[in-house]
Amino acid sequence: MRSRHPILALVLAPTAAIADVQVGASGFVVKHEATLDAPPARVYEALVRQIGSWWNPSHTYTANSGNLSLDTRPGGCFCETFPEGGGVEHLRVVYVAPGRELRLAGALGPLQLSGLAGSLRWRLSDAAGGTKLEVTYSVGGFMEGGFTEIAPAVEAMLGDQVARLVRFVTTGAPTAE
Repeated sequence: MRSRHPILALVLAPTAAIADVQVGASGFVVKHEATLDAPPARVYEALVRQIGSWWNPSHTYTANSGNLSLDTRPGGCFCETFPEGGGVEHLRVVYVAPGRELRLAGALGPLQLSGLAGSLRWRLSDAAGGTKLEVTYSVGGFMEGGFTEIAPAVEAMLGDQVARLVRFVTTGAPTAE
């Protein structure tokens, strides 16, 4: 599907992850699950301390993931600084259980232009020999034109981020090159 929102448009490489998207009249929810061959502490460290190393730069305003930061305290910011000054708050941290769960609130990318509220949850749990990662992004409110087109684009964008995190943790590189 081609999106009107280029920041969310991408081709998602196949992964062993499980994905789901549900769309309704007042919002949508996307879910991704993956199992990593790494302990939860390592996955959490990559998630919160190395986000600029694995986040896809095509889903930033500056095309540079190195401009991202994640302050992991309640009220902290998942932010991006602009080289010429200024920046953007992508999401706000609302819940932190180190090594287990991180919840953020807000609307990503073009969703910020509408009357929407979102909740993004990264949940880690022990799995046989590694970590089960569950990512859920629930968005609700009003968006001109509805959610039918944007929800699959958001699902693909988050799926890409999950796949890049999994590859980064397991191979040291976010892309399969």
